[in-house]
Amino acid sequence: MNLDLSDANFGTLEQITPLVAKVLCKNPSPYTFTGTQTYIVGTSSVAVIDPGPVDMEHGNAILKAIGGRDVSHILVTHTHLDHSPLSNWLSEQTGAPIYAFGRHGTGRSGGLEFEEVEAGADKDFTPDHIIADGDSINGDDWTLECIHTPGHTSNHVCFKLNEENSIFVGDHLMKWATTVISPPDGDMRAYLKSIEKLKSFKADTLYPTHGPTIENGNAFIRGVIIHRKMREGQILEHLKGGPCTIPHIVKSMYKDVDKRLHGAAARSVFAHIIALHDENRIACEGPLSLTTSYYLP
Repeated sequence: MNLDLSDANFGTLEQITPLVAKVLCKNPSPYTFTGTQTYIVGTSSVAVIDPGPVDMEHGNAILKAIGGRDVSHILVTHTHLDHSPLSNWLSEQTGAPIYAFGRHGTGRSGGLEFEEVEAGADKDFTPDHIIADGDSINGDDWTLECIHTPGHTSNHVCFKLNEENSIFVGDHLMKWATTVISPPDGDMRAYLKSIEKLKSFKADTLYPTHGPTIENGNAFIRGVIIHRKMREGQILEHLKGGPCTIPHIVKSMYKDVDKRLHGAAARSVFAHIIALHDENRIACEGPLSLTTSYYLP
């Protein structure tokens, strides 16, 4: 993936709507696109969503963007290293409490305990306040509704800005790439259910933490659902030719994708495999793993 960073305004406040602004962190990569976008919601008293990684240049840019305004809430969509770690520092600087669904792994359904591949997990994160699905977080001129959206991680949440009918979707939806679903914390069936849940809110605008704003939210969501079903169909089609492993499937399915992303693609294929196996649509000998050979029963 060759990122075009010519238009990337790192560290600069970008006002999107009267209530929504963002500051872009200079941490571009094949996994973060142009970088982590920290959102600032409100006018006089504000909430900060996804402070980002421990990057003091970004932290100081956030403080500059806030100016002299009060920060009432620091909100975290999920516990990955490009989203949550700076929240502690920002809380110390502003006095604002941190709100999230819970520590990393909160809400996990269990299983695959031997799978510990979450190099990007922020396992040191602990919020000051636990939020639950349906909770309302209020500011002077804004209201954010918490929507629990497990799938990318088990503790992933989105935040709906009621005044503008928009949703901050974290890593749950992105315009530039499909979301990585990496077991054991990632769960494909939970992810698809969460997408359907978001669709029910009929938001006009979706704000991912990475990449461009998504307009016409429900049309985009329908496209994501179709794409995921297509990937599942491709996996089943591969297995019609006989038993094969996930690396073999990835090499074929993602031949036009940057090879640096093949590891992440393998994790998402694994998530599809687990779901299909749970539904008895595929079988295997031995435990579920990346190297196991899978076949149609």
